[in-house]
Amino acid sequence: MSSRHRSFARLAPWIAGLVIALPAWALPGGLVDLNLANQAELEMVKGIGPQLSERILHERADGPFASWEDFIARLKGLGPSHAARLSAAGLRVGGQPYAGSARGREPTK
Repeated sequence: MSSRHRSFARLAPWIAGLVIALPAWALPGGLVDLNLANQAELEMVKGIGPQLSERILHERADGPFASWEDFIARLKGLGPSHAARLSAAGLRVGGQPYAGSARGREPTK
């Protein structure tokens, strides 16, 4: 084996690591797109664990999320304040942060 091939063989694991570390779902600044990320990538967002990531992927199988409002409507139990926390942690829908109220709806009397 030539010196050039040995050098490449030593660099190959590092190159593979870089390719894995720069997935296509990642947006600039470490942001994660809800419609592109896989389960492991979703779980890298603070506030998304295995159960929520599975629910997201199950709902996304029916079609991509059109907006944050669509995401909130399709995931039962996930409200505006939770969406605001996920957005603050780097989750995006179509590249957009959540722009709704973190407080959610007015309390009913």
